[in-house]
Amino acid sequence: MSRREEYEKKTEELLMPIMEEHGFELVDTEFVKEGGSYYLRAYIDKPGGITIDDCEVVSRRLSDLLDEKDFIQEAYVLEVSSPGLGRPLKKEKDFARSIGKDVEIHTFRVINGEKEFTGALQSYDKDTVTIAVSANEDTLVIERANIALIRLAIDF
Repeated sequence: MSRREEYEKKTEELLMPIMEEHGFELVDTEFVKEGGSYYLRAYIDKPGGITIDDCEVVSRRLSDLLDEKDFIQEAYVLEVSSPGLGRPLKKEKDFARSIGKDVEIHTFRVINGEKEFTGALQSYDKDTVTIAVSANEDTLVIERANIALIRLAIDF
């Protein structure tokens, strides 16, 4: 397990009791380096959406726990926020919740001359994702190993 994965896993363990207490969902955590600085991010959600006050409550509690446990060696910025409208699908529950919804998929390699696809998520398993790519329900099966990003499509 990499140091990044270890930090994310331990942070999730600290967050779970806070999530349960407030009825929030932990969507994801990430520890990334951007522009020379490290960021520890927690993405949270709840039915009806997350407010800035919700983020503040979680941020204060998590910050105190991180200071107490002190397992992250690098200096970092803590951010707690909503996953946003175009949230990526990462976990099993994200895929299950998104069946029938439109998703955007960006692939590492070209498929049928394209690297970007939009369609209704039909099914998924540990190896593939299947989307309906047209009104007549033509389906496309994409290997998960070839997916760089899959997220809910934003329709304005």
